[in-house]
Amino acid sequence: MEITHALLNDLLARLTGPSGLLYLSQDIDPEALVERLADRHGAPLTLVLDGSTDPGVDEARGAGPLLPLLEGRGETVMAWAYGDQWIGAGTAQDAHGDVFPVLATAPRRVREPAGAPGRDEDWVDRLIAITGWNMPPRRPGLDWEPAEARVGTRLPGDYKRMVDTFGKGAFDGYLDLIQEPWTDLREDGLLIWAGTEHEDLYCWRIDDGDPDRWPVTVQTFDGEIVPFDCSTAEFVCRILLDPHHPFTMARYFDTHWFMNYSGR
Repeated sequence: MEITHALLNDLLARLTGPSGLLYLSQDIDPEALVERLADRHGAPLTLVLDGSTDPGVDEARGAGPLLPLLEGRGETVMAWAYGDQWIGAGTAQDAHGDVFPVLATAPRRVREPAGAPGRDEDWVDRLIAITGWNMPPRRPGLDWEPAEARVGTRLPGDYKRMVDTFGKGAFDGYLDLIQEPWTDLREDGLLIWAGTEHEDLYCWRIDDGDPDRWPVTVQTFDGEIVPFDCSTAEFVCRILLDPHHPFTMARYFDTHWFMNYSGR
């Protein structure tokens, strides 16, 4: 049976509560189900492999909400963060010991940093907390010198920390974090560090000064230039949390995440 996006939507709609486990027909290929979810939600976490729970998984990464639903019967189960939900898929034994494809959902909670941002806020640390990110750095020890040589300038430190930490992917599955800035708008004095599916480009207004003081500038899909007096990570934090920000993502999700594309 082909796992179309329409079929996947129908299956997820059958999980009506905040938590639920659905045993599916054996006509459904569990590998195809996982691949379709990965197309939609990025690289998954491994919860159970060959009947053994991944020892590196903790409650924040899906074990607490999803594993109790499986009652120890999981065979191979993968998980994805999506807003305020965990989504799990793979195979599990039923009460009679027969193995079936399964689909599950459970609430996902992220404890946001308390209080208003301070003047000396570490915005990358705050972004890690906002997204509930507790994976190892995706690109640890990355040598930035070759990239900076290609771009022709040093780059902001918080941007480099974001790439080192999160790797290739998108905040809320929407804001793509570019791994090496694009120079398409260099003649306009802009370097592009992120983009969205709406074709807005998130840039820095560059000059000969300190890159850590470059202000964020947005070029919208229709060519409007919108400046912001803030750093890269601060900008991302604010659009995730502030529903009144002109480029807010807070209107769409109360709980935020980073969709990892590569699993590395």
